[in-house]
Amino acid sequence: MKHKAHRFFASMLVAAFFASTPGMAAEIPNIPTPTEGWNTVWHEVLIDLWVIGILFGSLGAYFLVKYRAKDPDAVGSGKKLDFRQALAWCLIPCALFLADDFMLAAKGWTLWNTQRTIPAGSMEIKVTASQWNFTYEYPNGVEISSTDRDTDKNLFGTEIMDGDLVIPVGKPIVMRMISSDVIHSFGLTDYRLKEDIMPGRVTYIWFMARKPNISQVVCVEFCGTNHSGMYNRVVAVSKANYDTWLAKKKQEATLRRRTYAANIIKR
Repeated sequence: MKHKAHRFFASMLVAAFFASTPGMAAEIPNIPTPTEGWNTVWHEVLIDLWVIGILFGSLGAYFLVKYRAKDPDAVGSGKKLDFRQALAWCLIPCALFLADDFMLAAKGWTLWNTQRTIPAGSMEIKVTASQWNFTYEYPNGVEISSTDRDTDKNLFGTEIMDGDLVIPVGKPIVMRMISSDVIHSFGLTDYRLKEDIMPGRVTYIWFMARKPNISQVVCVEFCGTNHSGMYNRVVAVSKANYDTWLAKKKQEATLRRRTYAANIIKR
């Protein structure tokens, strides 16, 4: 028993060491994100719709049965209401529904403030939209274009492909966006977010992935004949995998610049 207890405590110490060592365990900031907020509000709206639908559907079915005509010549007669009764039947239901609507509106306003407030320590990616692609510029100068994607590959696969917007898990990402031609709109499908991109104006949107995930970003504002082809994947990976990918892309960019410079000199 003593040996088992010693092994148990030793394993606990080792686990605590690795968990506390920098880089051994990824820490995800405990901050509210717009995605989680919109999911919560949407679920509450669905609950409201179900409750209202069941309530009015049940009342309608009850009235149809209770006040159905007993014979073809029957003529119904409504109960006379005085002013106070009529006012109560009007105002009480209105107050109940308006209270619920105001509550949802207040949550939506709070959520809007969350969506427009960028967390400290966010990573910024510059986005340039044009007919018909998104170009992403990372902090270290690496550029990715959505048109670099290989359409022959499986877009639902798990490996990182050319043209993917790659982000680290647990890091708030702010997209600073501008258009070089017409109005576009940056739509993050799995994150329930969208923001218009306009020429001559910088707009922004922020989001954060809490776990590895593959989703899509699409243009959700009709921008021309190839609007439907303006999309690419958003791949959220661990911090270690992100750093490896970014270093590889930086090497590739450096090699391209050197090759281009060498060709210019030869000419």
